Amino acid sequence: MSKAHVIGLGKSGVAAARLLKREGWEVELSDGNTSETLLQQQQELAAEQITVKLGQSLELNGDNLPQLIVVSPGVPWDIPVLIKARQLGIETIGEMELAWRNLQSLPWVGITGTNGKTTTTALIAAIFQAAELDAPACGNIGYAACEVALSDRGQGTEDRGQRDKERGRETPIQNHIDWVIAEVSSYQIESSISLAPRIGVWTTFTPDHLSRHKTLENYYNIKAKLLRQSELQVFNGDDAYLSQLGLSAWPNAYWTSVRGKDFLISEKGFYIEDGWVVEKLTATSAPEPIVKVSTLRMVGEHNQQNLLMAVATARLAGINRDAIARAILEFPGVPHRLEHICTWEGIDFINDSKATNYDAAEVGLASVKSPAILIAGGEAKAGDDTGWLAQIQTKAAAVLLIGSAAPAFAQRLQEVGYYSYHIVETMERAIPRAAELAKEYEAPVVLLSPACASFDQYPNFEVRGDDFRQLCLAWAGGARLQYNSILSSSL
Repeated sequence: MSKAHVIGLGKSGVAAARLLKREGWEVELSDGNTSETLLQQQQELAAEQITVKLGQSLELNGDNLPQLIVVSPGVPWDIPVLIKARQLGIETIGEMELAWRNLQSLPWVGITGTNGKTTTTALIAAIFQAAELDAPACGNIGYAACEVALSDRGQGTEDRGQRDKERGRETPIQNHIDWVIAEVSSYQIESSISLAPRIGVWTTFTPDHLSRHKTLENYYNIKAKLLRQSELQVFNGDDAYLSQLGLSAWPNAYWTSVRGKDFLISEKGFYIEDGWVVEKLTATSAPEPIVKVSTLRMVGEHNQQNLLMAVATARLAGINRDAIARAILEFPGVPHRLEHICTWEGIDFINDSKATNYDAAEVGLASVKSPAILIAGGEAKAGDDTGWLAQIQTKAAAVLLIGSAAPAFAQRLQEVGYYSYHIVETMERAIPRAAELAKEYEAPVVLLSPACASFDQYPNFEVRGDDFRQLCLAWAGGARLQYNSILSSSL
């Protein structure tokens, strides 16, 4: 029996191990960490005859080497053991690539970008599902890609079979999925060899993850690989970096622009004009209005850009205007991305925990009413903070700083002449202080938009956003005495 080794006991790693086991591999899974949760998963997988080694890393010594190594998205592609594996001729791939090999008979949409990809992915999936297509969102959002590959989608087979007959095709034997809608991070592209979506979407491009990818050029080339391997390409034509490359780099792409037809880079694409998303599929075709922009409830120009790319994808997949309009009208937005949590005494508390870099946080602050009380900080990332600092000077009445980045952020604010900041260290301390300052400055918004990773205080940005939500709801629900009691006990 061929042997496969999976690195990383997260959602993606577990799904990859189960998929390999189903395919007849002898599977071993390792994770350098250990915890009660991981120990429980270890026992569950042992019952499925999957060996799990906790607190240790893969070692490539001896004769009993794996024929295949599958890497979870969070594992760096250039760690010594993976370099050695490739030198030894051991096939090494990412979890996304494994899923692709099992689902490549289906059409995929692959969405990548520095910012905006989660909202765009969720909106695309909502539109496809409104068109009665079985189109799960996966990858960096929703399911792990291998979870989709594992699913037989058995429920609803009769209904699906009837739909397939109406479409003039037989029901697929192995699964019942129409499209795979995958949000694909640079980490996942890096470890995918043959991933080739039917439609590739590139939302934005700004410096990020440079501690892993080293140079901006390398980061760009990783992203570009996904689009080069896509049959059809959709680009955000309002992105400064991508638009500068334009047709010289991407001559066959469908470009988008919120600024109208005159700003469309190509003779074909999607743009906003007179309050409508307009489609122009070829250089000679007549423009066709598809959906009113006002149908989308989410605020901000960046969400109009996301809307354009989602509509472009849907139309290239052959989805009709009614389904598009219905999905957009009902789309609630994405958790942790400008998510309205509650209103307390006229002040809106908004969760933008997914803003893990300066560019995303700049967009978040630009999208809310001013003046705002901003909560920022966490584990700092490399990048250009100039635009973000300018936005703070324009729109923030006060900034509350949390996490390990707080002292450095305080210094940067001083350097640009901004002194209305307070180092509060934790989210628990930030909420009551933010409410107090919002009253003082008559600010209509308290915004969590950290401009940082979360790993100094939280496992991920979702847990950080959930903590913000829970604390805000407790405050707004009149539980201030209980809240203060909890805060006091934590000091």
